[in-house]
Amino acid sequence: MEFNIHKIEEWQNVVDQIVPELQHNILLLKGNLGAGKTTFTQFFLKSLGSGDEVSSPTYAIVNEYHTPKGNVFHFDLYRMKNISEVYDIGMEEYLDNAYLCIIEWPEVYEEDLADFPHHEMKIENNGEERLISFK
Repeated sequence: MEFNIHKIEEWQNVVDQIVPELQHNILLLKGNLGAGKTTFTQFFLKSLGSGDEVSSPTYAIVNEYHTPKGNVFHFDLYRMKNISEVYDIGMEEYLDNAYLCIIEWPEVYEEDLADFPHHEMKIENNGEERLISFK
């Protein structure tokens, strides 16, 4: 699926089309700084029925949110230097116990995720618009 958005409100349309397509409990979010990964997550969690305040997990590494379908864990692996640090935060336990894990900056962990069914979203921000691909 591909999307092209120009305004923040258009994230809702993206979310409305992606939610019914979710088949796996892992969603990788890729995009440069300021691309809209956390903004997408805000719209996404609201759509799932969460009333929690959504913020970037940049310094916390992981934020937990509650939805009627189960817990959603939102990770930011940007500051992880190697795969050992990812395992040190208990990533496997989160994956086993979540309705959904949303992982920003997944590159440090991506090779190990190859065996896990997952979705991937890429967000490209060229200043005028955001190009989004979801698979």
